Amino acid sequence: MIPYLFLQGILVASVTALPVLEQQPLGLPVPESTSQPDGGIQLEKSRVLRGRFLHITDLHPDPHYKTGSSSDDGAPCHRGKGSAGYFGAEGSDCDSPFSLVNETFSWIEKNLKGNIDFVLWTGDSARHDNDERIPRTEDEVVRLNEILADKFVDVFGDKRFPNGLSIPIVPTIGNNDIMPHNIFTGGPNRWTKRFQKIWSKFIPEHELHTFVEGGWFTSEVIPNKLTAISLNTMYFFDSNSAVDGCAAKSQPGYEHMEWLRVQLKLLRERGMKAILIGHVPPARTDSKRNWDESCWQKYALWVHQYRDVIVGSVYGHMNIDHFILQDHHKVNIVDADLNESPSEASKDATGDISIRSRSGYLSDLRHDWSKLPSPPPGFPMDNSTVDDWFGEGASFEDDDDIQFRKSKKKRRQFLKKIGGPWAERYSVSLVSPSLVPNYFPTLRIVEYNITGLENIKAWGETSVAADTLPSLTEEAKERRSYFVAIEDPDMDELKKGKKKKDKKKKKKKPSFEVPEPPSPTAPPGPAYSNQPLTWLGYTQYFANLTKINNEHSERYGLSSDSLVNETRGKDLFTFEVEYDTTKDDIYKLEDLTVRSYFKLASRIAQKASAKDQISETGATDDLHAHIENDGDELGDLKDAKGKKIRNRVWKTFLKRAFVGYYSSDEIDVDGT
Repeated sequence: MIPYLFLQGILVASVTALPVLEQQPLGLPVPESTSQPDGGIQLEKSRVLRGRFLHITDLHPDPHYKTGSSSDDGAPCHRGKGSAGYFGAEGSDCDSPFSLVNETFSWIEKNLKGNIDFVLWTGDSARHDNDERIPRTEDEVVRLNEILADKFVDVFGDKRFPNGLSIPIVPTIGNNDIMPHNIFTGGPNRWTKRFQKIWSKFIPEHELHTFVEGGWFTSEVIPNKLTAISLNTMYFFDSNSAVDGCAAKSQPGYEHMEWLRVQLKLLRERGMKAILIGHVPPARTDSKRNWDESCWQKYALWVHQYRDVIVGSVYGHMNIDHFILQDHHKVNIVDADLNESPSEASKDATGDISIRSRSGYLSDLRHDWSKLPSPPPGFPMDNSTVDDWFGEGASFEDDDDIQFRKSKKKRRQFLKKIGGPWAERYSVSLVSPSLVPNYFPTLRIVEYNITGLENIKAWGETSVAADTLPSLTEEAKERRSYFVAIEDPDMDELKKGKKKKDKKKKKKKPSFEVPEPPSPTAPPGPAYSNQPLTWLGYTQYFANLTKINNEHSERYGLSSDSLVNETRGKDLFTFEVEYDTTKDDIYKLEDLTVRSYFKLASRIAQKASAKDQISETGATDDLHAHIENDGDELGDLKDAKGKKIRNRVWKTFLKRAFVGYYSSDEIDVDGT
């Protein structure tokens, strides 16, 4: 029998991959593309993969925004006299002026065009309905979405390609992209039909019918390698009173989950990978539950069973920078009442999370992370130390056989608790902050591994249509459509000849088909081990509107003129790096795999240590002696004024959640 740890080493060696040398950081000159004399497309460096994509979310453009107006409740920068800046009112509930939207797309064109492979655009592309004196209309909501779609086409359009775009743009529907907001009925409906027209350049032709039926679709962002799956989270959203979760076959949420299961199954059969994108993230804490429980249960099960296919997932909506761990051990798909609703305290009637509640939500996340399985002493959780998850225990003393065996046993027990050395018990959802300046406007560039994909044809050079897909059986082709034939699990077992008369016969069975897990011989997927398509890191960009607006005001004065001057202040606006995970000495994320985020969550949940006290107070002599033995669990340390000292990783997480708009001391949460 092959030893377990030896087998792990073989698997690691077989899947680990490093970025290719050609995968350069941002900041390079925008490459120029050329065409052949006959008008055909020539595959040159400008068309090969760059190994990065843009995630942009929650733009909320507002045609009624007025510079110099008030940001008070009831007048969200539409009237009155106040300090609303030319490029937006940072730290307020006001939406985005078109000066901000225009300069954002101008910056994207100058800095990202030619340097990214695709765009993930996760919804809320119309203003909020928060002004009773200027209520939204359906035509306005549609028009605002059309304007943003046109801007993406203006930046990334290329008439040389049949689809008219140089790279894929993958949008999804936000809760404010419809009227009334949050309410989305089963499709086809007027909104799926309208968005089909608005996004006609973004939705593959063979997916248009699917989109009209339910508002979801797939797009092969790297042909035959990687698909982005655009989820319609409105059918999962607990605030959508027009639907009732994912338990009943009559509900669109049930159909959506079945469609997602079939898509992931087909991708596995084709040897492809997937990115999941949506607007409302699957937040699930005591104080905040975004999704109906039946939808969360299926989603958590799906992403676990297809962990060999799913590379990662991105969401927006909540406006704060954070991540969510889905724990497969919390899935109780058979015994739990899938129609059970969360307590009233955890519901959010409006669908929007208030500024005050956000810090409480983050504290709840930290509380949940404090319950994660704890590694044994000496087990490295900090990436600044040698990673010992696969080896034979370099951190243990080999000359003490008894102690070594005990330590080795504890390590194996810990790995078993978290789903093995790649933490496959968990999955991760990344939630990006918004462009709308609730804090500071943000963009995120994610870098992914393109080892072995350097010379693959980019999306724009192929017409990814039904007739270009690998040959499938007629049955498989039919299952690509929205109208999925739901299989009876009992009949399925009979067909496979696996029906057994044993003790398991009395066990409850779900009323839907449960996805098959990865093959036991399959290596871990890109979300778990660094290999082609694994997310390596991201760079968070933000626009410091406080500085930009002040400079604009000094130059031009604060005017209430609602007209946007296309040339005014263009040289003032820019995005700058807030942090880069590949260079960050606080998060210390080796990559964006689940294991890296498990480590980070564990470090965020730790109590403050003597190291943190030194960092905050500058003390050295009286605390150095404690550092080697404190284990980051000294309890509630306090400074000279009696104020609690925070774990610096938690403190950084809080500050970044609000895009640096607040100092961590200003955020009203438990300070430990």
